[in-house]
Amino acid sequence: MDLLSTTIDLNAIAHNVRLIKARVAPAQLMCVVKADGYNHGAAEVARVMVENGADQLGVATLAEAHALADAHLPAPILAWIWSPEQHFRAALAAGISLGIPSMAHARAVADAGVRATVAVKVDTGLNRSGVPEAHWRECFELLASSPVQVTGLFSHLACADDPDDPTTDAQAAAFERALDLARQCGLEVPVNHLANSPATLTRPDLHYQMVRPGLICYGLEPIRGRDHGLKPALTWSARLTLVKAIAAGEGTSYGLTWWAPHDGNYAIVPVGYADGLPRAAQGRLEVAINGKRYPQVGRVCMDQIVVWLGQDTAAPGDEAILFGAGGMSATELADATGTINYEVACWPKGRTVRHYIGGHNES
Repeated sequence: MDLLSTTIDLNAIAHNVRLIKARVAPAQLMCVVKADGYNHGAAEVARVMVENGADQLGVATLAEAHALADAHLPAPILAWIWSPEQHFRAALAAGISLGIPSMAHARAVADAGVRATVAVKVDTGLNRSGVPEAHWRECFELLASSPVQVTGLFSHLACADDPDDPTTDAQAAAFERALDLARQCGLEVPVNHLANSPATLTRPDLHYQMVRPGLICYGLEPIRGRDHGLKPALTWSARLTLVKAIAAGEGTSYGLTWWAPHDGNYAIVPVGYADGLPRAAQGRLEVAINGKRYPQVGRVCMDQIVVWLGQDTAAPGDEAILFGAGGMSATELADATGTINYEVACWPKGRTVRHYIGGHNES
């Protein structure tokens, strides 16, 4: 029995991918599995994604791409965060496609002397990585005159999680300009992708030849207040280590920032900021024990938290759900702590042990 664990429901992953695939057809589906599959385990979830309709896989770094390639998954892999100073030729030799976010990257690949498959990332207004519009022609002409195979263009939307924000339309117009110019420069750009998770759900006009969602593959809603039938896959839970009595007026945890309002009981949950639960969660987290939610009280420590049971009791070894099935949702916890569900999914770390249920990896 692990004291602290995440449980990943692979059947939920399969459901989400099938739902997305049906929604976007005939466009292709690239499932994003960066950050170790949004903290779900990249290789394990990617295998289920491919089995249920994913046409391609997207990651951030070369290390992430190599890890997927080593898993021998039957789907193309695109990596878009890398440096020309890295040994990127090994990635190309392994059949990994590279995103081209600048002229320096374009020159490095064009001069590499190895077969290269790339997609050009154009900046359409996010003003993060991506070839700026002033350099589009230079980049396209360089790649068109090289032996590099350009599969298409892609970009990233800044405000698609707000369907009413006009920024998305402005970015779409910029993306169209980039496509027109790329073709004028001799690039075929057959497979292009702009839609992230929220745009995949709300902007079918921006599906192009492929969509590139991440969050929704894991069952989390990207748009506040919407419900698209997704199934969250991740549950973070622990086992109680102690249950103790406390008298009215007694405090608990560092600084004694909370005092019992009356005689009662509290439980110790072996999770803390070393495991990814931020100190800022103090007083905002409700932990589910035996089907009922109880408030976390006092300071979040490095290794443990205190949960106020009131007049109820529990036993060491009982399951305590931090978020997920049977407890607060990742979105609910994100709202309570002033962040986003993307970040909450990435919280579990440290001594957390990962387990899988469903799919072909039930354990």
